[in-house]
Amino acid sequence: MTPTGPERADASAKHDASSHRTVRFEVAPKTIALVLLAMASVWLFLRLVPVLLVLVVALFLVGTLNPVVEWLEARGVKRRAGIAIVFVSVFATVVVVFAITLPPLVTQATNMLEHAPALRDKAVTVLARSRLTFPLAMSLHNFRGIQIADGAAALEYSYRVASLIGYGVTAIFLSLYLMLDRDRVRGALFAAVSRHHHIRLSRILIKLETIVGGYIRGQVVTSALMTSFTFVLLTIAGVEGAIALAVFAGVADVLPYIGVFLSVGPAVFATASHGLAWTLVVLGAMLTYEEFESRFLVPRIYGRALRLPSSVVILALLAGGTIGGIFGALLALPVAAAIRMLVKEMSPEMPGEAEANTGIREYDQRAQSEYELRSDGMDARHAAAVAVEISARGARSWGSMTPQ
Repeated sequence: MTPTGPERADASAKHDASSHRTVRFEVAPKTIALVLLAMASVWLFLRLVPVLLVLVVALFLVGTLNPVVEWLEARGVKRRAGIAIVFVSVFATVVVVFAITLPPLVTQATNMLEHAPALRDKAVTVLARSRLTFPLAMSLHNFRGIQIADGAAALEYSYRVASLIGYGVTAIFLSLYLMLDRDRVRGALFAAVSRHHHIRLSRILIKLETIVGGYIRGQVVTSALMTSFTFVLLTIAGVEGAIALAVFAGVADVLPYIGVFLSVGPAVFATASHGLAWTLVVLGAMLTYEEFESRFLVPRIYGRALRLPSSVVILALLAGGTIGGIFGALLALPVAAAIRMLVKEMSPEMPGEAEANTGIREYDQRAQSEYELRSDGMDARHAAAVAVEISARGARSWGSMTPQ
């Protein structure tokens, strides 16, 4: 039966009403609260980034110096006396390094500023002889030097330097207090974790300390190699104060990105008075060594110390530098090694890993049984000491069972 005109009009009106139905989205108050809480957390995290960096640096210092303090404790030195010996020794070493490097560097900088116009004219004359280097000669001829910053910029730079020094001093004192209050800090950490996981927690802490120690050893090795190479090169070139410049190059080599300029620059400028040929030789040799170090030495030394593949070392350095600049690149390798270790400790076993980890599981069960027996009735502070003692005693055992 065909609908009549009024029926068709009524059906069309109903269709239009259904096609223009209003959809309402209602956000629950709980969702709004969660979004606001997340935004507040991000804002608070960004505001506390300097504090977190200070804490991370302090923990690095603790992980670096604590093994030396424990070594002294094992030989009968009281912990507070051992901490005093270690901090005084580190401070004295820093003072000696500055005393060796700063005066020759100031002398070299003064000589460079005095002879800079003459050296520039000589370089322009040499470069202008060739068509290939003529544009470079003109650019060097038109270069008028670095402009002195105005008062506002100088004040801003001074504020940043003062802030950096303040953060560094705070990190040093924080590491000192953490080492002095080791038992209470460790007890508070273990109190927040179930006793069933204390052995695993103590093992993680030992591995984190091992990671930091491996990173510092890698830094020492690369810095020592840079110092040796620079000293031999500058000695052959006949540069005065070669040892001071070599030590400065080794220390600056620790810094990613800007370390290459701080290592190469003073060495090259020191040879400027020995002729253009020596300057080019030293420049080429230093740049070649920097490339060799970054492409060959760093992936192998740090990869072996931190148990990271060479590709992961390079990617971690790139990611850390992109995210956090110099500090990010400095912390990239130990953070990558720590993340890899935590994922391995916390993740469930894959089907093919059950048989390989049988020995580790059996050791954990024995260690957990011993810990529960010995720590029965103890508070978290003393129980933490027992857990660390058991894990430290068996570190070599489970270390040998862990795949490299």
